[in-house]
Amino acid sequence: MGYEAKTERYDKMTYHKAGRTGLRLPAVSLGLWHQFGAAYSPENARSMWKGPYGNGGSKKHLTASLNQSLKRLGLDYVDLFYSHRPDPETPLEETMETLAGFVRQGKALYVGLSNYSPEETERAADLLQQLGVRLAIHQTEYSMFHRDPEKGLLDVLDKKGAGCIAFAPLAQGLLTTKYVSAIPETSRAKDANSPFLQAEHITERTVSKAQRLNLVAKERGQSLPQMALSWLLKDARMTSVLIGASGAQQIEENVQALQSADFSNEELSAIEFILSEKNEGE
Repeated sequence: MGYEAKTERYDKMTYHKAGRTGLRLPAVSLGLWHQFGAAYSPENARSMWKGPYGNGGSKKHLTASLNQSLKRLGLDYVDLFYSHRPDPETPLEETMETLAGFVRQGKALYVGLSNYSPEETERAADLLQQLGVRLAIHQTEYSMFHRDPEKGLLDVLDKKGAGCIAFAPLAQGLLTTKYVSAIPETSRAKDANSPFLQAEHITERTVSKAQRLNLVAKERGQSLPQMALSWLLKDARMTSVLIGASGAQQIEENVQALQSADFSNEELSAIEFILSEKNEGE
């Protein structure tokens, strides 16, 4: 007997609009980077066939990539198509013209960017607007331990009416209790060849910050990962956070972050004080 989703599956989730578009996304989304991470690498995701046309943001590559994806998925269109990284060898005008073309052709309803700088994002949004297409969303790494989006990107997205979706919102596990004491033997950080979190990232100072943040979370009646997700979603510019999970229990725990999204000024000050402490060598 095939899988059949529950009819009430949409009833309890919180949804946010992607910027000033009509697209609504769940506030907590399930990402597959840690399960199928190799597919995201430049060597794999962008090299879909041999030869000079398997990489980058060219019209040739993007069009073939989308067509192949639609064929594999058995769909006529996708809701959202991303340009996952800027291509320095392709004019940005060509990449944006291609994305806009997908919308006009009905192959994608919305388009997004990922890993573009604030300056690149603003220019891309302007190019899309000139072509009659709105930038819907930008996917970027963002967490308590990685706050680069606060250095201009979030402001650009707000200005252009685009949403933000954060990947690695738990800093690949550093913002869970998983690494508070020691690196678990089953952790990917034990694998020197892993493209994910490495043991050298789990410093004494980072662990200390996580321990202290965990105390703040307990005072709020949350787990550390729940608080880390709530902390991101408190910003109205955030559309969604992409979580990874090894089981249903982790998903259920993370989704509960939506039940305690408000922070007092005292809590925010305490969190900021912990996060503002410099790591050694900084």
